Amino acid sequence: MKVLDGIQWILTDIEGTTTEVSFVYDILFPYFRAHMDQWKTVDSAPMNDVLEQTRLLVLEEQSINLSSKEALFDQLRQWSIEDRKVTPLKTFQGMVWEQGFKSGAIKGHMYPDVKPALERWTAMGMKLAIFSSGSIAAQKQLFGFSIEGDLTRYFSAYFDTTTGMKRDEQTYQLIVQQVNAPADSVLFLSDIHQELEAAHAAGLRTLQLVRPGTQANWSWCVADFSEIQ
Repeated sequence: MKVLDGIQWILTDIEGTTTEVSFVYDILFPYFRAHMDQWKTVDSAPMNDVLEQTRLLVLEEQSINLSSKEALFDQLRQWSIEDRKVTPLKTFQGMVWEQGFKSGAIKGHMYPDVKPALERWTAMGMKLAIFSSGSIAAQKQLFGFSIEGDLTRYFSAYFDTTTGMKRDEQTYQLIVQQVNAPADSVLFLSDIHQELEAAHAAGLRTLQLVRPGTQANWSWCVADFSEIQ
């Protein structure tokens, strides 16, 4: 499929696009819940910031002021079970996963067509970026400690929920501003049609990755990265 004419940036999702959904649900999430309690004794600025953001979000959403660390950790665990796309949880998950990646306990999954495509697009002069609900730190860990080696050298920008939610048109407008490129020169890759709708509404070009288990429900689809020529 010849869709790269005029493209300056390729913006890609991770889960279901570059990486199996099962890796996130069967490896990353269980690892987080199995190791998160080890952080209860950690007294650091990043950990304290996670807890304060959690407290403020619960206060905003439920009008409940969680005053104990135990209650805040319980809330983070519950959000992880619900797969809430909230910044304090995503930040904390990235902190826990970092230990797993650096120790070698976790290796980031990549579909076999991903690395060759990253190499090909970079050689063509395109810039690459990631947009995931997982924190930027977690994104860098997954690609930095992947089964294909360190792939972070291919990426020039990373975006997460601190920019905005993935199903909001405004988020993609902000991304386009930050990469300083015309919207129609940015190609967004995702498996989720609501995300593609939001990006399309913002003027980006879009492709749905129809990996095994994904249902094609977007106007422009490919089965893997090798089809994006």
